[in-house]
Amino acid sequence: MKINLTGLNEQGKLSALFGTNDENLKYIEKVYNVNISAINENITITDDDKETEKQVINLIKDLSNSITKGYKINKKVIKYLIDNSKENGLQNSEKLFSSFIRVGHQKGFVQPKTFGQEKYLQALKESDFTVCVGPAGTGKTYLAVARAVESLLEHEVTRLIVTRPAVEAGEKLGFLPGDIAQKIDPYLKPIFDALYEHLSFNKAAAMMEKGIIEVAPLAFMRGRTLNDSFIILDEGQNTTIEQMKMLLTRVGYSSKLVVTGDITQIDLINKKQSGLVVISKILRGIDGIEIINLSRNDVVRHPIVQKIIDAFTKYEQKK
Repeated sequence: MKINLTGLNEQGKLSALFGTNDENLKYIEKVYNVNISAINENITITDDDKETEKQVINLIKDLSNSITKGYKINKKVIKYLIDNSKENGLQNSEKLFSSFIRVGHQKGFVQPKTFGQEKYLQALKESDFTVCVGPAGTGKTYLAVARAVESLLEHEVTRLIVTRPAVEAGEKLGFLPGDIAQKIDPYLKPIFDALYEHLSFNKAAAMMEKGIIEVAPLAFMRGRTLNDSFIILDEGQNTTIEQMKMLLTRVGYSSKLVVTGDITQIDLINKKQSGLVVISKILRGIDGIEIINLSRNDVVRHPIVQKIIDAFTKYEQKK
């Protein structure tokens, strides 16, 4: 079965599809166990199974269309699209690559790396209240902070507030050195890491000094009304029902709220009292509230992280 990719005639576009030393085509060959030969823009796929040939052609056409429109393709992207297609069928990769967040000094923009992240990103842009539940490494906090920084820089909001509960996970606050600010700093460090990805250290520090950006423990939110703000509650699985209700009722006019968390990593003594678990159930279906569930397929860290998540899932199921 043959395919002609005349749309990739421009210099560099065919090599973007083929990869260095044809590594992309070789990877597709290996996964689908087919033979692929390419002469300029003409590609021939050979296999006894016509359905497999059709799948490979559809994949290559989809990749070709995305490259024609300027989107970057590499072996990692191809692997994800193939893995995803086995569970959900081949999806339009252009949808994945055309979504982005314009942010700060280092990267210029952030793109989702999975279809789950793409759905999450759309919710962050369109909804006033987004709940994102998923395992470690799925970009829950990273994308939320990126979108918050974009909103701040585009003057959609006047403040960015990021908070998380200071729940002890294996170590006691009292044993940590320093005053209360120094004791809670380790709990907030992941937030600062995400901020510095999108803003220079000096700019972020200046905004925090002026109160434009606030990073604080959840307890500091009590009694406040948060207007014209982009609010992120990170590690939401470690809030009690009362704490979650307290934060949700702080949200004022022209504000957005994002709650993120991983319900497999609850550090509360009574896990059934997790505020994230409760709102994921009782707020579902309410107009204006988006609840996004990410999975192991959306993990964008080292590939071994997916296997670790699977191992722990099996262990918990056995328990």
